[in-house]
Amino acid sequence: MAFIWRRRSTTIVKLVAFLVAIWFCIAFLVYTDDTRRRASQGGSSGIGSGLGAGGGAGGGGGVPALGDPIALPLRNVPIGEDFGNNGNVIGGAQKEDEADIPPTVGKRKVELEEDKKPRKKAHEVAKAKPQDDAKKVIDPPGNFEENPGEMGKPVRLPKEMPDDMKKAVDDGWTKNAFNQYVSDLVSVHRSLPDPRDAWCKDSTQYLTNLPTTDVIICFHNEAWTVLLRTVHSVLDRSPEHLIGKIILVDDYSDMPHLKKQLEDYFAAYPKVQIIRGQKREGLIRARILGANHAKSAVLTYLDSHCECTEGWLEPLLDRIARNSTTVVCPVIDVISDDTLEYHYRDSSGVNVGGFDWNLQFSWHSVPERERKRHNNSAEPVYSPTMAGGLFAIDREFFDRLGTYDSGFDIWGGENLELSFKTWMCGGTLEIVPCSHVGHIFRKRSPYKWRSGVNVLRKNSVRLAEVWMDDYAQYYYHRIGNDKGDWGDVTDRKKLRADLKCKSFKWYLDNIYPELFIPGDSVAHGEIRNLGYGGRTCLDAPSGKKHQKKAVGTYPCHRQGGNQYWMLSKTGEIRRDDSCLDYAGKEVTLYPCHGGKGNQFWSYRANTKQLHHGTSGKCLAISDSKDKLQMEECNVSVARQQWSMENYDSSKL
Repeated sequence: MAFIWRRRSTTIVKLVAFLVAIWFCIAFLVYTDDTRRRASQGGSSGIGSGLGAGGGAGGGGGVPALGDPIALPLRNVPIGEDFGNNGNVIGGAQKEDEADIPPTVGKRKVELEEDKKPRKKAHEVAKAKPQDDAKKVIDPPGNFEENPGEMGKPVRLPKEMPDDMKKAVDDGWTKNAFNQYVSDLVSVHRSLPDPRDAWCKDSTQYLTNLPTTDVIICFHNEAWTVLLRTVHSVLDRSPEHLIGKIILVDDYSDMPHLKKQLEDYFAAYPKVQIIRGQKREGLIRARILGANHAKSAVLTYLDSHCECTEGWLEPLLDRIARNSTTVVCPVIDVISDDTLEYHYRDSSGVNVGGFDWNLQFSWHSVPERERKRHNNSAEPVYSPTMAGGLFAIDREFFDRLGTYDSGFDIWGGENLELSFKTWMCGGTLEIVPCSHVGHIFRKRSPYKWRSGVNVLRKNSVRLAEVWMDDYAQYYYHRIGNDKGDWGDVTDRKKLRADLKCKSFKWYLDNIYPELFIPGDSVAHGEIRNLGYGGRTCLDAPSGKKHQKKAVGTYPCHRQGGNQYWMLSKTGEIRRDDSCLDYAGKEVTLYPCHGGKGNQFWSYRANTKQLHHGTSGKCLAISDSKDKLQMEECNVSVARQQWSMENYDSSKL
């Protein structure tokens, strides 16, 4: 027994020793692999503790601490040919390899869903190559298809996000009213599709001796990557000899990344000039400031959240070279505020600008009379108005027109003022389908003003007083004749007289004959129900986004606006391009079609009833006075009786 026990003890000892040896081997291998992995990450990505803790700038290669993490720049990848001159450089003290993702994500992998194509993982980065000028510039990736947003494709974030990532996304939306987080994932040199028609790509369409232009970009607290992408799209897709300066006008921004950091970045770009406003001026006066620093023959204005496409500039300059009184606008393509997808259409989908009597800009299809002037849909088309953010104009002609009205505050109305005086004072205004520029359209403004003044109304009244003659009354009806204080316009009226500009009637008759004139209507103003004390009016919000929605009621306020209506000679109850429509369910606002039918109404002045043509019913309000309804006509029912302001049966 003793022998057996000793033999068993020896076996147990050997087994324990063997297991201990295996454990030490495994531990050694794990430790070695972990050490190598950390070293690899630390040397290639630069997303280590230095970034997470704020880091420090300097020759040691740490990531600079730049304050607000949402405002931190991404060292994106250039896509041009001369990478040594066109890379993203900030102060020359960057680490050789920088993060390709927002700093707030750290080492977490971000999986993007973009057309189900494989994307770079968050920790993968491009490597830097040494430059002769000692600037650290990131090389372009070997495969553009692997980068988010290339060719204008959408970048979609995962639905389920970690808390820190979701906070970064939300903060970006709050500060910018677009998805800054997605913008920071996209290269500031990203590629875009070429949206031009084949007709546009024929270089013989354009003069060879085109004038140079200064590109003026005004900004206030703009997001870093969006602003850089705007500037780089101009530099990357414009013939160098046609760009004089890119003038960045800072309208008193207070975000740190738009101070010295911006100056350091563009120090390597001699064509870029930064002008600082000494106080918050607003877009209009910032643009005037930019024009005062311009030297080139042509001024081109862009917003600070745009992307120019291939061949965007030459078609604009060609039109001005042929006639210096021609003001030109590119086709404005939509860049998604959420995914940064670039949306565009060919020249068959081009629209022209218009306006309504609330002096709001609107888009319309090219009128048939204008289409007949052209052999090709890509040819420049006349436009009654411009959107105002993106256009080019001869500098001397702009000066002759008095540039912008310096009495305008902040923004709003300046596009219509420039449009009216361009046409009325000897020029032409065109949309150029061969020129495409993308623009991020925000659903709200992220900026706040505390002027205590309705600046849009003030600007619009100044515009109406100077340029609209007797037609100004139709705008005043829309605002309840509450014009407020619009300041002194004596100098602007003198400018118009000195230029011997045409009348506003000439403009409407010759440039915008499609616009419905309130003076031609049988009635205009409020439509008041006479039941229940006669204090309820027809009420509906303005704008195309409210079309195809039910029209409601509201206590009468006699301030125009949502309660301003017109009864046309053809039986339409309309506001601008929207008409009351009844198809058997609710009374809605619907685009006016001129075909009567569901939009045909007749006002019976003797009974005060509004009779609907196709249904034979009469318009009424409900017993609760909170909605409209159609009923069998009954002259004794007060809920079916209406008073139409300024009704004039002689116009029928």
